[in-house]
Amino acid sequence: MDSIEAMYQENILDHYKNPRNAGKIDKASVHHHEYNPLCGDEIEMFLVIKDKKVADVKFHGRGCAISQASASMLTEEIKGKSIEDLKKLTKENILELLGISLSPVRLKCALLSLDTLKNSILIFEKYIKK
Repeated sequence: MDSIEAMYQENILDHYKNPRNAGKIDKASVHHHEYNPLCGDEIEMFLVIKDKKVADVKFHGRGCAISQASASMLTEEIKGKSIEDLKKLTKENILELLGISLSPVRLKCALLSLDTLKNSILIFEKYIKK
């Protein structure tokens, strides 16, 4: 393992052990829960949307280091961003945040937070947005 990959692995472990934006928001604009049946990972995301931007975000979850670190990193990334910017996020953005190569099984773990976010946006736009 080279020093750059080791640095990224340390970052993943730091986000896993000390997740950023962990918690729940009682009066969230939208919240959504996703579950990965292959491994049991879970992410619940809470978003406060104001003026078509993410004013606040929290997540609650359990699972492997990859799924939880990915959620922590993603919540840091999206604060202040517009809904339109969130719609443009891709698998490649998550992989860039994580900075390590992943097996197909671990990729599903890494993308659980993105799936949760994308489905939260769909719910917000379809049922909640006024």
